[in-house]
Amino acid sequence: MRRLVGRGLQAFSAGLLSAALAACGGIVPSTGGPRPPQPSVEQPQLPPPPQNALLAGVRRGPPVTSLQMAPSDAAGALSSFRESCPRLIRRADVSALTKPDDWRQACTAAANWGAGSPAAFFVTFFETAQVSDGVAFTTGYYEPEIAGSRTRLAGHDVPVYALPRDLVRARPGDAPPLTDGRMPLGRYAPDGTFTAYYDRAQINAGALAGKGLEIAWVADPVEFFFLQVQGSGRLVAPDGTVTRIGYAGQNGLPYIGIGGVMRDRGLVGSGPGHYPASMQGIMRYLREHPAEGRALMDLNRSWVFFRVLTGDGPLGALNVPVRAGNSVAADPRFVPLGAPVWLDLDRREASGLWIAQDTGGAIKGANRFDTFWGAGDQARVTAGGMSGRGSALVLLPKGVLSRLGAR
Repeated sequence: MRRLVGRGLQAFSAGLLSAALAACGGIVPSTGGPRPPQPSVEQPQLPPPPQNALLAGVRRGPPVTSLQMAPSDAAGALSSFRESCPRLIRRADVSALTKPDDWRQACTAAANWGAGSPAAFFVTFFETAQVSDGVAFTTGYYEPEIAGSRTRLAGHDVPVYALPRDLVRARPGDAPPLTDGRMPLGRYAPDGTFTAYYDRAQINAGALAGKGLEIAWVADPVEFFFLQVQGSGRLVAPDGTVTRIGYAGQNGLPYIGIGGVMRDRGLVGSGPGHYPASMQGIMRYLREHPAEGRALMDLNRSWVFFRVLTGDGPLGALNVPVRAGNSVAADPRFVPLGAPVWLDLDRREASGLWIAQDTGGAIKGANRFDTFWGAGDQARVTAGGMSGRGSALVLLPKGVLSRLGAR
């Protein structure tokens, strides 16, 4: 799942309480107006941030034997690592740390490990690496359950849309490329010009109505807003039928964390008269102030489209199931997707061994992670309050660091 704070399930986490975070870039119409004054003296230019782990700097970490892995933690991580292997041995690693063949020996062993100690598996096949300074910040996400149905029922009036066919990437020459070299997402107008896709306010106003894109209907627009932030979830119909929906795509417009906006406006916080700075507090404000809440949600122009999922799930960016307590979202430029990650945090429940199986629009940079906590009320509470700081190590197959010349 590709979360917008964090897939792709895109998490209510500290990211929603931070300032605006950009997810996928897109073409945003100009607001016009005069240009700001140009400086008469050339200003110093800051160097661009490193774009992969190798450029950020990699050094050898402590031996895996020094990591105090709990048996259940190692067992869960081994299971998730095994599920990632079919993708891991074929997927190009944009972090520039590994090659697909680097993982083959460990993946072969994982498939046949059997009753052996899970911790011994990681000791046998892996070494630790510190990327950049290793200083980690971790949030949490979960799979929400909200009232919804595959058919429109009384009280279920909020549409869940499939990915529209007219949402496309610009052809070269029709728009400037994004910073990563890809062409932006948008749509072609009837006159053939490329423009931004419909934003949240336009879609809520009916820009996609009547186009046959509705795959389900939900009861609460506030709950659905947060499900879109997560990137996937479960719809529970009045008869108890459960439909799982997952991330299918996004409209190409930037993600804005409304929690940061509400904090800056003094709507949430710790002072008297404020709504609590938590997911529950934000949702309460949105419901008790419907007009203002709608305007706040529309500030997040990003819109997520869904598909109905069958079988195991929810699925992460590797297109394998993410598992509660085992799967973590990371920036693939700094952590190979499928790699084990060791987190040592000031939040004990989030410390331990995880497998990087997902990505997120706000999960950007070295040592930025988003831990997955599953579904249900406890998962919601844990994810909503997760904000952990500490250190991170990436586990790489033995021999990789020597090839990279890491100290």
